[in-house]
Amino acid sequence: MTIDITGRSASEIAAGLRTRIERGELPPGTPLPPVRALAAEVGVNRNTVVAAYRQLAQAGLVEARGRGGTRVADRAAVAQEGYAPDTVLRDVGTGNPDPALIPDPTAALARSARPVLYGEPVIDPGLEGWAREWMADHLPHDDVRITVTSGASDAIERLLAQALQRDDAVALEDPCFLSALHTVRTGGYRAVPVPVDAEGMTVDGLREALAAGVRAVVCTPRAHNPTGASLSAARAADLREVLAAHPYVLVIEDDHFSLLSRAPLHSVIGPAQRRWARIRSMSKFLGPDTCLAVTASDPDTADGLAVRLTPGTTWVSHILQRLTLALVTDAGVRADIERAAAHYAARNAAFARALTARGLPVEPGDGLNLWVPLPVSAARVREDLMRRGWLVREGDPFFLGDGDHGAFLRLTVHDLDEASATALADDLAGVTGAGGAGAVGARPDAVRGGRIEA
Repeated sequence: MTIDITGRSASEIAAGLRTRIERGELPPGTPLPPVRALAAEVGVNRNTVVAAYRQLAQAGLVEARGRGGTRVADRAAVAQEGYAPDTVLRDVGTGNPDPALIPDPTAALARSARPVLYGEPVIDPGLEGWAREWMADHLPHDDVRITVTSGASDAIERLLAQALQRDDAVALEDPCFLSALHTVRTGGYRAVPVPVDAEGMTVDGLREALAAGVRAVVCTPRAHNPTGASLSAARAADLREVLAAHPYVLVIEDDHFSLLSRAPLHSVIGPAQRRWARIRSMSKFLGPDTCLAVTASDPDTADGLAVRLTPGTTWVSHILQRLTLALVTDAGVRADIERAAAHYAARNAAFARALTARGLPVEPGDGLNLWVPLPVSAARVREDLMRRGWLVREGDPFFLGDGDHGAFLRLTVHDLDEASATALADDLAGVTGAGGAGAVGARPDAVRGGRIEA
């Protein structure tokens, strides 16, 4: 395409493009000309156009998509976790934990309150001591620093901000956790997709991303959201070997499911890594409103993260910190968390067996959700299920690229009673044209009298 732009400097070219974007003449998603093409059209050096595009990217007006070129940024809100607003449908796409399985904080809260004044330690000493031991597994580093932030997304945002500049490239799993994808895009960084398979982030995908110049990698070692995949020991070792050749790339390990996970932790952080961080949030087992995450990192990254904790957000509430410590060190609460973990795994496995028995093969991964491959369009399935009273979440928003990645649903079904789960499985089989119970791949123990049992 050609764009009628005048000007000889990067600032003038950027200003011309900005004016057209703000007037709506170049709507969101519009591809801009390749650098060489625009340089030839305007009659300037290609580096001038590169600088102009960089200015626009820093202003959040365009986004670079690697081989996909540069496009006008879409400022529409991206998909988020949680219940859909204003719906009368049964929402099975929330990504939420079961509120009935979140520990009651009442008794612990009564023991957690005392006045905290300016100048006191940023991290509660008791929580820091517990967290240091909790975060140390499979970390081949002795000098580990602990930081507390307002959740995992807050930690990722601050970690990237202290290490990167706008338009720097970040490797993300594809499909990707919505919050991480949103954080990268709003930060003005370039998301470089790394495919995920049954064993997690792929080695070839990571190798290609590093060759493309990514300066940070965000990896989920287990209970990947949305697929439920967890790194195998062999895959983690291969990823560590690839990363060892890039010791100053920031490796962020988001172990969000931690205490609830049924999979062992196989870390991608190796002894050669100089810049790294492991994040564990409390949101899945103590509830989303806990808004607290612990980050273990190397000293330089910890110092950079501390700088990003600007005045006004210097610390996470000490009441919240002490409440968290009181809960996670209580034997009864830990037993409740273990029961919740078993419940999520059992309910997801039972629903996966039921879908498989109905002709929709599903492998239950780890985590709160099920990733369901579809033989037909996800949009069509969503519309048909809405007519039957269900609201589901399509897989498309989780993918970074625009290519043909297949059709998927991400379902949150662990809080459905048996009758509702059976009805949803039947409706899914019906709208996708899958076979009924007794179809190819059916397992007799999966469905008894049409009902789902763990």
